[in-house]
Amino acid sequence: MWNEYNNPRHIRTLNGVVELQLKIRRCQNKSCMRYKKAYRPEQEGSLALPQNEFSLDVIAYIGALRYQEHRSVTQIHAHLELKGICISQRTVTHLIDRYDELLSLWLKDHKRLKAIMANQGRVILAIDGMQPEIGHEVLWVIRDCLSGEILLAKTLLSSRNEDLVTLLLEVTNSLNVPIDGVVSDGQQSIRKAVGLALPRIAHGLCHYHYLKEAIKPIYEADRHAKKELKKKVRGLREIERSVTNEDKDLVTIIEDYCSTKLSSTVDRNVSTKAEGRYPEHCNR
Repeated sequence: MWNEYNNPRHIRTLNGVVELQLKIRRCQNKSCMRYKKAYRPEQEGSLALPQNEFSLDVIAYIGALRYQEHRSVTQIHAHLELKGICISQRTVTHLIDRYDELLSLWLKDHKRLKAIMANQGRVILAIDGMQPEIGHEVLWVIRDCLSGEILLAKTLLSSRNEDLVTLLLEVTNSLNVPIDGVVSDGQQSIRKAVGLALPRIAHGLCHYHYLKEAIKPIYEADRHAKKELKKKVRGLREIERSVTNEDKDLVTIIEDYCSTKLSSTVDRNVSTKAEGRYPEHCNR
């Protein structure tokens, strides 16, 4: 193909404005199906998106500020202006959307995911749903616990086990390695869905939910211990008030004694929670 003309393009990068001189090529053979069709340089796509003023490094930087540092659009706009990048708040919002699209394409790169899974030789799936507000769609995410890669993310109007079965089967059919286990919370629809889609796969609760369930009796025991301990020190305030007119040295001694008893009660209560002891151990 012949270099028919040059197309200048300006893009804004983190280091300033850059001018690109793009060499546009076209086939000159009239019998060719792609006669006079313009071909732009491949390297252009590694610098900026088509018809976009800002480069990919600016988009990646905005994405990092938004999702890693949890900054608002206004804060990102102010930060970029301090770096000398001329940009509007509306453009910041637009570039956040472009970042989301690029990230979604990267996560859906099945060739990359299959290479990672093949290198591992197995996967352990984790499934969970996130609902920002009641009544809105639930974002269901299926992730591999070993690599940390997201295998599937999809929004659903309901959390029925039939819909979750479809998600699990979609992931299972795309994998070329065995599934060693599934991890989730104790939601009933997830339990049923895993039992239907992966009947022979071990299914367990995640550590957070497992420990949350295990600590319930200990927490209740600590609440009871706290009440019992408070009963024993309830009269200390009256003792403190009764010695206000006594000798100064005696008042100081009694106040120190009451403070010591109160602080020791708090310390014993804290140690009870830390060690998971039951009330009878505390009373001793």
